[in-house]
Amino acid sequence: MLVVIGLGNPGREYERTRHNVGFDVLDVFCEQENIRLSKLDHQGLIGESGFGSGKLVLVKPQTYMNNSGECVQKVLSWYKPEMNEVLIVYDDIDLELGKLRMRKKGSAGTHNGFRSIVALCGREDIPRLRIGVGKKPEGWDLAEYVLSHYRQEEQETQFGAFLRAAETIRMMKNKGIDAAMQFANAPTEEKHRQEKAAENTGE
Repeated sequence: MLVVIGLGNPGREYERTRHNVGFDVLDVFCEQENIRLSKLDHQGLIGESGFGSGKLVLVKPQTYMNNSGECVQKVLSWYKPEMNEVLIVYDDIDLELGKLRMRKKGSAGTHNGFRSIVALCGREDIPRLRIGVGKKPEGWDLAEYVLSHYRQEEQETQFGAFLRAAETIRMMKNKGIDAAMQFANAPTEEKHRQEKAAENTGE
């Protein structure tokens, strides 16, 4: 089993904003894999797909970002995955634009959505994939910044990050969490090499 939860805010006004990285990554992955998130349950929008003898569960919480833990707690209680079968995808203002960082555990940091998850699930050993959205410009309010859209010159870089994040999910599904983490944390040039090698072997 693999349960991937992308964090974001529901509603058209929040689409393609920096805080909706998790939703955007799931959109890219679902389009690539022809999966629809069509079931509303556990306070989330859910899509399911089989792979081998396992099940892939994709979730967009509909609770709004700061209450993400309400959905995540219900999803994990229902599907009962092992922690190495879970991945939370969300934005990080402390990472440069387009940079990926994957960890198996650690503190929630300053991200309100992940803080809600840690608080309600009562644990910090939850694997997470963070995607950099860039530091807040001087003079900007934090909420204003994370709910802003990407500048035109940022869009290509960030879409590239969404593609690499989608490949990280695929890597975790096919090869497990350690391979996914190695891929996500590799320099961008190394990711390209790994992707090309995977294409050549038909993976």
